Amino acid sequence: MYYTYIIYSITLNKYYVGSCQDVEVRLQDHLNSRSKYTKVAKDWELKYFETFVTRSEACQRELQIKKMKSRKYIENLIVNKS
Repeated sequence: MYYTYIIYSITLNKYYVGSCQDVEVRLQDHLNSRSKYTKVAKDWELKYFETFVTRSEACQRELQIKKMKSRKYIENLIVNKS
């Protein structure tokens, strides 16, 4: 399985959208400064994820969310998750 995920940093008041094969391992990467963009904060929390069968689907969804360039869209996803 592959995942598209959204994490949030209270310190930065920012969301980060990504895709991966293991959400928990990837979150630890973000928390331990193994990602260039997210290393500036140490308080990332997983807020949302979607599951996909292929990596391609997960990457396409990641890009779709990023292309929206909308914090409101991301927050609506989080609030309305099933």
